[in-house]
Amino acid sequence: MSGHSKWATIKRAKGANDAKRGALFTRLLREITVSAREGGGDLEANFRLRLAIDKGRAANMPKENIERAIARATGQGEDAITYEELMYEGYAPHKVPMMIKVLTDNRNRTVSEVRRTVERAGGMLGAQNAVGWQFNRKGYIVLERNDAINPDEVFEVAVEAGADDVVTGEDSIEIFTEVDAFRPVRESFAKKGWQPSTAEISMIPTTQSKLSPEDTRKVMNAIEALEELDDVQQVYSNLEISDEVMAALEAA
Repeated sequence: MSGHSKWATIKRAKGANDAKRGALFTRLLREITVSAREGGGDLEANFRLRLAIDKGRAANMPKENIERAIARATGQGEDAITYEELMYEGYAPHKVPMMIKVLTDNRNRTVSEVRRTVERAGGMLGAQNAVGWQFNRKGYIVLERNDAINPDEVFEVAVEAGADDVVTGEDSIEIFTEVDAFRPVRESFAKKGWQPSTAEISMIPTTQSKLSPEDTRKVMNAIEALEELDDVQQVYSNLEISDEVMAALEAA
């Protein structure tokens, strides 16, 4: 697996306890709210909302929580909150570039919290476009390998639907698409009955930072500290996670 997929695997493992689940629900509900506000509550017409709801269901979020978030966003509920979507750029320790996606109702509070967390970890926030040129906005889908999934068939279906690249690893298959091709590729997989472990519009790095196991852990700790902030939805980096680090974390 690439560093991108390995980090997703680690986060899934770390997110199993109740405290993490509560933080995950907060992030997912904000994404559902913003998606519904921007594109309406019709799942057929609002693909972003459909993806957000799929993530919520995968995390076992109660149906009433999802429905309440949509109602608030579309003006049918009470106590509606308006969230602003922002992307901060900066560096983790050892100058590893990061892009930090947030949904916030108070940008002054959020930037202060993000800057403090980054600097405390040994990194720094940068100006707009400081590191953005090192990432491409892409559709990103991961299928976990099993006996029911043939990598050659996945490749054929993905490419026919418009995917740019398919990377087959020992444990998973990663599919990269242009943003416009993400929906047809995702729907082609759904017709096959393939349920992705990850399906999102992501920021994919053009290069990767290779560090020692000790330094890799420092960067991962910085990313995790950021993702524990309520307003942070996701942190993207170009950190490459070695097999050695992955094995050590899985054994912990």
